Amino acid sequence: MVEVRTTSCPNCGAQVEISGATHATECPFCATPVVLDTGTQRHIKPQALVPFVLTEAEARKAMIAWLGSLWFAPGTLLEYARKGRAMNGVYVPFWTFDADTASRYSGERGEYYYETRTVRVRVNGRMETREERVRHTRWYPASGHVTRAFDDVLVMASRSLPSRLGNELTPWDLGALTAYTPEFLAGFQAEGYTVGLDAGHQEARERMSGVIREDVRRDIGGDEQRIHDVDTDWSDETFKHILLPVWMAAYKYNGKSYRFLVNGQTGEVQGERPWSIWKIGFAVIFVVTLVLGAVYLSDPEALGLAQPDWMD
Repeated sequence: MVEVRTTSCPNCGAQVEISGATHATECPFCATPVVLDTGTQRHIKPQALVPFVLTEAEARKAMIAWLGSLWFAPGTLLEYARKGRAMNGVYVPFWTFDADTASRYSGERGEYYYETRTVRVRVNGRMETREERVRHTRWYPASGHVTRAFDDVLVMASRSLPSRLGNELTPWDLGALTAYTPEFLAGFQAEGYTVGLDAGHQEARERMSGVIREDVRRDIGGDEQRIHDVDTDWSDETFKHILLPVWMAAYKYNGKSYRFLVNGQTGEVQGERPWSIWKIGFAVIFVVTLVLGAVYLSDPEALGLAQPDWMD
């Protein structure tokens, strides 16, 4: 355990760890101004981290390229990114979990077989007799045993970021993990975990259980599978609290915050995006105009625009 100074963002709830004599800052997750308190909390100390590989300039370049590929995004969005406002380098907390598992299961294996039957169908107004193959399934009881060793099941320990964004910043090369020392945080911010160890462990077990069920389906075999029961023994479970590098930018549009994340190791970009109502409206008008033009050229009468007889 370690004692850390933290402040809670009143907007998104991020727990931002602080050092030194800083007393006011801007939340790196949603751009909300926050005043730092002086309280301390006891947290599990990070065991390792992945250092930043991308510079702020390289992360900005990746974000601008991603923003430029978005359809119907407000022009001010890309303009904001190009103005050069610095992105925030933040070490985001994660848990990793290892486990050895042995699972006993019971279920059923389904195997397809086909029968041919005669049916009467109407074709061009006339009834005809045809044969068709009908698929059926025979079910057989199945039981067995599967094992799997899990290594570094990654669970984001932050609630201040949408899980979709944080979990899709993959892949991470966890082989680059380095023993944690406070010197790595110089020039960056770090978020304290808001998903505790117990909650992270539960989420990791749910993910592992999903993988185990897929192992069971493969072991049952056949064309279809029914799983009645899976009883898993868990052993050699370990965890690490780690920090992973993320470059962040927060952009406010029409009173709402939008966040953009860049994987500080690989350059993968994820983000929330606003839609430009004007661009969408112009696009709809353009498409409708094209459709009406095509209809008029092919059949003017369909639009009631055929020229009158006296013009012939």
